[in-house]
Amino acid sequence: MRLMGWTGGLAAAGLLLAACGGGPSGGGGAISDDKIVLAVLNDQSGIYADTSGRKTVEAVRMAVADFKAKYGDDAVTGQIEVLSADHQNKPEIANSKAQELYDRQQADVILDVPTSSAAFAVANIAKTKKKVFIDVGAASTELTGKQCNKYTFHYGYNSYMLAHGTGTEVTKDGAESWYIIYPDYAFGEDMQKTFTTAIEAAGGGVVDTDPTKFPNDNFSTFLLKAPGLDPKPKVLGTMHAGGDLINLVKQYNEYKLKDKGVGLAVGLLVITDIESLGPDALAGTRYTDMWYWNLDGKSRAWADEFQAKAGQRPTSNMAGNYSAALQYLEAVQRGGTDDSDKVVAELEGHRFEDMFARNATIRAEDHLLLHDAYLGQVKPAGEVEEEWDFIEVLKTIPAAEAFQPQPDEACDL
Repeated sequence: MRLMGWTGGLAAAGLLLAACGGGPSGGGGAISDDKIVLAVLNDQSGIYADTSGRKTVEAVRMAVADFKAKYGDDAVTGQIEVLSADHQNKPEIANSKAQELYDRQQADVILDVPTSSAAFAVANIAKTKKKVFIDVGAASTELTGKQCNKYTFHYGYNSYMLAHGTGTEVTKDGAESWYIIYPDYAFGEDMQKTFTTAIEAAGGGVVDTDPTKFPNDNFSTFLLKAPGLDPKPKVLGTMHAGGDLINLVKQYNEYKLKDKGVGLAVGLLVITDIESLGPDALAGTRYTDMWYWNLDGKSRAWADEFQAKAGQRPTSNMAGNYSAALQYLEAVQRGGTDDSDKVVAELEGHRFEDMFARNATIRAEDHLLLHDAYLGQVKPAGEVEEEWDFIEVLKTIPAAEAFQPQPDEACDL
């Protein structure tokens, strides 16, 4: 399913909200350029466009509107602008777009940035420019490891969370031998490593691993290889996402690997993937996610608002960007300024709970957001009673268990 949305790469989303009063910043110069500028940088035309893409911009606009409704004339500024750009999953484009957003478009914060290699590029620019970057879309743990910096925050999920949910639970349930295939870039490499660690810690083992080109529409070589491995793996673990994952699952079913005794485990899955494939294509598949729209009343209420505006139920990435934008604005409000160093100080160690993040803390030592995560299972089509409600949530993974218990020693803020 291709999401429809705005056109243009660096076109402003057109949201410039003006308040009647000046708020705390009125004439005080605490807000640079007399406005706050939030920029969404993500894939708006490629394999991750459905996972996040242009509809994430709508989620960020909702955060701005909710912030304005909460504070009214007492808001730190009456002008908040939302911009967006397409990085096309290419780190060199992410690099140039980030510089343009920070320098020419006066962005105070960049949000989202799926594709770990692109996220690394933006993190480096954020460090150089001393501007805030809150990543929601990338999974690599290196963002809070050797790639960490004072101005970068990792918000939502990472490969540790995915592996220590899915890898651990599927292995304990009897899938003790795995064949892992992964996209050949930073995200895939990190996923392969973290899943291998989690599988082995749970008493299983990895028979073989293979990188695949990125993006990719033909996985036949690897699917044909799986049943012939010695020993034959009980599960094929795919670390792909978005369009790559959709292509792989279609071909997995075409080659009837399940009938040949090789099950399927998915490292990263979102509801748009299930909607595109149909739930029966993934029925019974367990996976770990950072949020689900029908988790409880609070999540559903926000999802209802989003659907009214965007025409679909939100993915966890869209919800995460809403939360990240709102928490950034709240930090500006608490500090009374959009000065990056002061905003960073407000975010570090902050504890909160919102419609997305439960039992949440932004760990000061490495800027990783810790919060509850969820183990889910895809329902067969016959059990789907409501449009988009594809998942049964099996287990809540507490924040203290979902993410790395200690900061990476390689991180030096």
